Amino acid sequence: MFIPLPMNMAVEWTAISAAAIMFILGATSPGPSLAVVLRNTMLGGRKRGFSCAIGHGIGFGFYAVAVVFGLVALMNNYPDVYVVMQILGGGFLLYLGIGMIRSKISEDEVEDSSREGFIEGFMIAFLNPKIAVFMLAVLASVLDPSMNSDTKWVIAILGMSIDTLWYVIVALSLSNGVILSYIKQNQRVLNLITGILMICLAIWVPIRLFAIS
Repeated sequence: MFIPLPMNMAVEWTAISAAAIMFILGATSPGPSLAVVLRNTMLGGRKRGFSCAIGHGIGFGFYAVAVVFGLVALMNNYPDVYVVMQILGGGFLLYLGIGMIRSKISEDEVEDSSREGFIEGFMIAFLNPKIAVFMLAVLASVLDPSMNSDTKWVIAILGMSIDTLWYVIVALSLSNGVILSYIKQNQRVLNLITGILMICLAIWVPIRLFAIS
């Protein structure tokens, strides 16, 4: 026997499905987060890359909850906070980039700290308020003030889960035996390329802020 769902339930599931697609598109787009997960997987292999992915997912989840529940409005009232966090994020990328360029292969082989990987993953997400701006933009057509709390939590947790899963897949793929062997054989060159990429991303932060202002 067919039992029709209530109209509001259908609308909520539609919103959840639309949000999931947007989260997938956002997570899979290249950027600083991918560079940091790459860095940690290169330095510490699967374990550290996995920890970095988990940390990034939790940092992403912070903004997912903030956007879904409207707390991101604080950034609109205090725009200086947004600017400061952008600058801190750029500085963090600069620090990581220089570290990659200056690191030696002998150091890379012992830098398998899962704790450091987790912290770097969390920080690169937490110090990137553009995540909140992105979600606010793409979810504008999905979120509804009248939406019940359960649906909001599902969307927020879904965003965190998709982000975490994607970077876990990235870390596991990079730590594959063949790929990891290639990374170790070309560690110095890859460190240099990754470091330069991070520095370029760090330099782009003030350029973009200056252009906006």
